Amino acid sequence: MTDAIASTTAVKPATPAANPEQEKLKKAAKAFEAIFVRQMIGSMRTASLGDGIMDSDSSQQFRDMSDAKMADQIAEKGGLHIADMLIKQYGARVSGTATADKGGVK
Repeated sequence: MTDAIASTTAVKPATPAANPEQEKLKKAAKAFEAIFVRQMIGSMRTASLGDGIMDSDSSQQFRDMSDAKMADQIAEKGGLHIADMLIKQYGARVSGTATADKGGVK
């Protein structure tokens, strides 16, 4: 029993970290994709035909928070691959290597 507990709480050996600048680029690219998706969803919402019967300021605020969370999840999963394109474009500049020739980051 204690072996099972010890194996689940054991610290995994540290893997060699990637270039810290590359990690910052990945984080910034995902944040940009989330903002882009959030703006796109907001534009789609404003293009609706009118207000619903149950619409209010509080429901609008909840809808905005829900849209922001959905945009963050889409960006995290890389649904539109905008972050991948940004990393491919700027990766070589950040790391000083030929990251752009590797086909992006998965």
